[in-house]
Amino acid sequence: MPLALLALAIGAFGIGTTEFVIMGLLPEVAGDFGVSIPTAGFLVTGYALGVMFGAPLMTVLGTKISRKRMLMLLMGLFIAGNLLSAFAPAFAVMLIGRVVASLAHGAFFGIGSVVAADLVAPDKKAGAIAMMFTGLTVANVIGVPLGTLVGQSVGWRVTFGIVAALGVIGLAGIAKLVPDMPKPEGVRLRHELAAFKNVQVLLAMAMTVLGFGGVFAAITYIAPMMTHVAGFADGSVTWLLVLFGLGMVGGNLVGGRFADRALMPMLYISLGALALVLALFTVTAHDKIASAVSIALIGALGFATVPPLQKRVLDQAHGAPTLASAVNIGAFNLGNALSAWLGGLVIAAGLGYTAPNWVGAILAAAALVLAVLSAALERRDNAPSAVVAGSVPADQRTVVHH
Repeated sequence: MPLALLALAIGAFGIGTTEFVIMGLLPEVAGDFGVSIPTAGFLVTGYALGVMFGAPLMTVLGTKISRKRMLMLLMGLFIAGNLLSAFAPAFAVMLIGRVVASLAHGAFFGIGSVVAADLVAPDKKAGAIAMMFTGLTVANVIGVPLGTLVGQSVGWRVTFGIVAALGVIGLAGIAKLVPDMPKPEGVRLRHELAAFKNVQVLLAMAMTVLGFGGVFAAITYIAPMMTHVAGFADGSVTWLLVLFGLGMVGGNLVGGRFADRALMPMLYISLGALALVLALFTVTAHDKIASAVSIALIGALGFATVPPLQKRVLDQAHGAPTLASAVNIGAFNLGNALSAWLGGLVIAAGLGYTAPNWVGAILAAAALVLAVLSAALERRDNAPSAVVAGSVPADQRTVVHH
């Protein structure tokens, strides 16, 4: 794998850290600014909304410049947003900083996926995408716990300062290691938008929303589920999330490797197994060891879908993949928001803290149904040419010799 992928992974590590570390620092931030925890939660919501809307916006703005330069500009935006958060004199300023940083998120992963795929041979594209996303998964194992520890011990402003420094390293790496890849000639915004007329692109994005939504339906409420149902102490939740992150790392790498060999079968297996594990989690959540194993499996199976889904979008939006790739990153966040809302509804309805697992299982199963439908439509679309080719008797075919 080219060294340029390391630079992309470092950038992804910084982005993944800043996205999730705020969840562990909400009490400290709320205390410093004198706001309630629910109000501080807008720092999470604002970031997610920024990713959803920023992905297509920043990608469209970047259609006029090379992909390398756009990646550098996005990392500059990321650095600025985190510095603004670190030195924010008021809560509103920090919220602005979070939104500024989030604007880089979707476009970075979207454009970065295209660049990563272009850096390697066709049979290694999913592996290259997985290598970049490894930075995001490792952030949940190392960056988020360490960032939370630093923020609680020294101050949350130091955490965001360190994250900004990671952005500087990522920017330098992109400038040094990523080759200058000019914007493809003849590609216009209307070409990028045309990709959304492709049913297969829309199906892949729907699979992203539902499949990853299945993961976050359970993980969003993992703290009350593990403390009230499994019987873990409050302090154990951090390490359970590290276990989830380790599963993410392994699943991401396995998904990238096997998606290059058999993309759709990889989706069938990972989505089907994810739905099964989430359904079983309603039972295994009552046992400490079984619940810990389930959490790791959910992380692994959930992220095993990321490289194949991202590659599926790139393959189906061939010729103008950049905007579709970035919007698919926004689809992950849409899935997170949708599943968290649905999970909250079933808990509020009095169905218990394990009820979101059933929501997740249903969402993952729906994604599997879409995957089967997508493959069936693809076979149907490819069938006519095969029928025509096979309809002419062998003794009537004309052989042309050159």
